[in-house]
Amino acid sequence: MGKCKKKDNHAISVNRRATFEYYIETQYEAGMALEGWEIKSIRQSRLSLDNSYIIARKGEIYLIGAHISPLPTASTHISPDPTRTRKLLLHAKEIKKLIGQTTQDSYTMVPLRLVWKNNRVKCIMALAKGKKLHDKRDAIREKDWQRDNARKYKQITR
Repeated sequence: MGKCKKKDNHAISVNRRATFEYYIETQYEAGMALEGWEIKSIRQSRLSLDNSYIIARKGEIYLIGAHISPLPTASTHISPDPTRTRKLLLHAKEIKKLIGQTTQDSYTMVPLRLVWKNNRVKCIMALAKGKKLHDKRDAIREKDWQRDNARKYKQITR
């Protein structure tokens, strides 16, 4: 019979705090330099993007603070580091553009989510500006308003 194809571009992990803390300007897709035990752990969904961030160092882009828990059956000849710094793979033009905007225009780079694409792990990252406290309060107020309207609409349609 026919083969069942997996969804090609589904999210592995999502950084929900990013959209609350930052205004998202432009998004980029970056590859990740990972080790074998990390891929096995990611396939088991043993990762978290909470408290992770992206920095530029010596002309390269790195993901810091992403926690990938090692499997208990990990190899015995290595000592896995769950929060090691992972290199993000981008074109040189994109790296120069990102470094320029983060140094001059007070932007920051934020990881939004990790996805599978053609059996490779990709990091969807964004160039973002931080929100002020009153902006965050407005976002909470707007979310509550949307939720209340959805409840009212649901009651009316019953």
